[in-house]
Amino acid sequence: MMELLTSPEAWAALLTLTALEIVLGIDNVIFISVIVSRIPERQAKQARQIGLALALVFRILLLSLLVWLIGLTQPVITVRDLAFSWRDIILIGGGMFLIAKATHEIHAEVEAREAENDNGPTASAFFWVIMQIIVIDMVFSLDSIITAIGMAQDLEIMIAAVVIACIVMYVSSGPVAKFVANHPTTKMLALAFLVLIGVALVADGFKFHIPRGYIYFAMLFAAAVELFNVLARRNRRKAAR
Repeated sequence: MMELLTSPEAWAALLTLTALEIVLGIDNVIFISVIVSRIPERQAKQARQIGLALALVFRILLLSLLVWLIGLTQPVITVRDLAFSWRDIILIGGGMFLIAKATHEIHAEVEAREAENDNGPTASAFFWVIMQIIVIDMVFSLDSIITAIGMAQDLEIMIAAVVIACIVMYVSSGPVAKFVANHPTTKMLALAFLVLIGVALVADGFKFHIPRGYIYFAMLFAAAVELFNVLARRNRRKAAR
């Protein structure tokens, strides 16, 4: 441990991996922010806390199963000369779930329906939100940790990077969720992001890697444009008064 603390290479690896884990965690934060927007605010806060706590638990648990994780990248089925590992299958399933969920939410927004959960039992709505968060947490955690394994050699560095990234996710999730809930057009943009992320996960599962830099640049550019729109609408409202 002391060798790691005094090693410049270890600190460089920690900073690099932490930055990467934070970027990969953006997907998780966006999904949780969108999915909790359909339940009451008090329960939404609880759901965010549970979801992010589970994200941390899943990541640390997966790190403790390194040998098993490495085995997940070995081919288990071949279809027309295309070999699929368990990781590929999980990414395809998770990506399709993300696309289906985001598309369903977009349809609900376009149809201008009230949140489906408002008319049903609150406890049941909260339960299904948590179940959906668990599913997507597992997919994002698997992708995140396998990436971490490829970048760092020391388990301590991986765990530290994951913990720091999860803390950043926790701190940012509240403001992001509030902003998404208060600005309907921003919510639609976030749902479009989730479709894009789902497509990228499915593509990865089929061995067609879409560089994440392209995806995050597109997300950042669209978010910047939307931010200017929000500021413009706010200024117009102030001028109208």
